Amino acid sequence: MIVINQIRDNIEAIRKTIPDGVEILAAAKTRTSEEVKAAMEAGISLFGHNYVQEAEEMIHGLDVKAEWHMIGHLQRNKAGQAVELFDMIESVDSLRLAKELEKRCGQIGKVMPVLIELNSGREENKTGVLPENCVDLAGYLNTCTHLKLKGLMTMGPLTGDPEFSRPYYKETRRLYEEIANIAMDNVEMKVLSMGMSNSYRVAIDEGANLVRLGTIIFGSRVA
Repeated sequence: MIVINQIRDNIEAIRKTIPDGVEILAAAKTRTSEEVKAAMEAGISLFGHNYVQEAEEMIHGLDVKAEWHMIGHLQRNKAGQAVELFDMIESVDSLRLAKELEKRCGQIGKVMPVLIELNSGREENKTGVLPENCVDLAGYLNTCTHLKLKGLMTMGPLTGDPEFSRPYYKETRRLYEEIANIAMDNVEMKVLSMGMSNSYRVAIDEGANLVRLGTIIFGSRVA
């Protein structure tokens, strides 16, 4: 009960720091179903997960409906499961994955909202499209029948100082606006997913309208 009450209190405190028009996504990786349900009861309706199998077990085990986003690296061999399970794929990080998702969504007659994941920090150990390739991937998504590009997502380099993330969020916002200004019938730039527990305020300063929060809601990870 103490943990559940703390989650509720954390969410109440976070909401006081977030302006209207910015959505909170609760990142559920390593969390228990009880923790996620506590966040739901505190009014959170949008959740994200990094792993398909763990997300499937959690979603099917909960008796409360919510919107679920895939926010981790998605392997192409898990694309079929992912399109049946999630309401949005935030981590489209390559043309090959986009083509696989288009095929899988076509097989079940689903139109999937997607975000392009941008490797804004150009980190070799991270997935994501490099900035110079982002517009080209948006152009491919514009040709898809079963994928709908809704915006961009980035992490930026992890650091103790949230201000270090600012230039990467600025670059993501710049590309977001560049794509939004290109006339593409199947692209509707609405979501700028940036910022995590230590950097969400900087991300909001730079235009984020969706922030992905884990530790600040649930506490430190146990795994």
